[in-house]
Amino acid sequence: MRTLLICLGTAALLVSGRGQALASSPPPPPPPVVTDHRANAQRHLVTWTAGDVRCGGQAVTALVIRQPLSTLAFSSRHEAPARRYRFRIDAEGRPLSIVQDGAAALGQAAYDDVAASLAASRFPPQSSRSDCAIAFTAQATPIDEAAAADLMAYSISPLSGRLPPEAWKQMAPAPSTCFDRPRPAVRNRAFPDFNALPATPGVRDWSMIGYDLNAKGQPVNLRVAESTGNNALDAASMKAIKASRFTPGERKSCLYPYWRTPGTIAAPARPDPASLKPIGSNCPADLAWATKPRLVYPSAYRRRAIEGWAAIAYDVAPWGEPGNVRVLLSEPAAAFGQQAVQIVRSARKSPSQNGTTGCVDMIRFSIDQDDGSADPTLED
Repeated sequence: MRTLLICLGTAALLVSGRGQALASSPPPPPPPVVTDHRANAQRHLVTWTAGDVRCGGQAVTALVIRQPLSTLAFSSRHEAPARRYRFRIDAEGRPLSIVQDGAAALGQAAYDDVAASLAASRFPPQSSRSDCAIAFTAQATPIDEAAAADLMAYSISPLSGRLPPEAWKQMAPAPSTCFDRPRPAVRNRAFPDFNALPATPGVRDWSMIGYDLNAKGQPVNLRVAESTGNNALDAASMKAIKASRFTPGERKSCLYPYWRTPGTIAAPARPDPASLKPIGSNCPADLAWATKPRLVYPSAYRRRAIEGWAAIAYDVAPWGEPGNVRVLLSEPAAAFGQQAVQIVRSARKSPSQNGTTGCVDMIRFSIDQDDGSADPTLED
């Protein structure tokens, strides 16, 4: 078995049969009118609300359902289809085997933060439960009507690009003068010792600090405008703002964020790949990769520092191309299996006379505990 570890007109002259240009030719058609429907569309902030959880038809109360990250959209609609997920809960209260219902989820699981937020959620420890389901409903709110706390949260993880300037003005309580030009320049920006602060597994904690500036450019009247509730980060952020310095000039209602990377959620126990080999497999253990796999981590899970694995079965053609690639098992979500299939398909084995059948590889997706980098590893 091998383990794969993974640690964006020219107009033509019409000529007659005698070689003479025809006296006249029809005028070229007018250029097509292309309309950018986004030009007049209002930008919306899309947020998600979790519904009730039911396992086997029975209501289940969660310890915590993590909030999915919001996105920006050009839309005049305030409704969007709900996303439904099926999963199970292990004896430790961890959601596993997460898969989205519907064909729309195919190929998109790696980028789906809603499913990743469910993987970071927790339920009370007790006997394991199966046949669980939850629905998340989207709400699209015009930027100028969005809550300041929701805009702040988006600014920390801007999945759909940066917020427009008017959104930042909307965050600051009136009357704010901190965004007036010329804006105060930073002379010294202090930062907390982030590694000394506790991290929340699967969640990027953040603290948005509000403050004023006195005539000397010193922060005064410090307060936590909004945060995810990490008290240690809040206190360290306040201390860092107090130690920062700006160009002279009084200002009111300034904002600055600090954030802490998520704590790692380790992958659940994985089976021995040898136990998954199909009967009749003739895949040799030393069949080398002629073209190495392209190792890519599912981005939504990398962002939340969630580890996982997938067991992949496949055959190999005589010319070395993997075929009949399929997921045997994957945890904690289907996204890891979908990504692993793409990894195997990106590679080529060494050519052989007759090809092979029944190969099984275990692909582990892990987060480096020293630098936070995400790497896949292939075990075969």
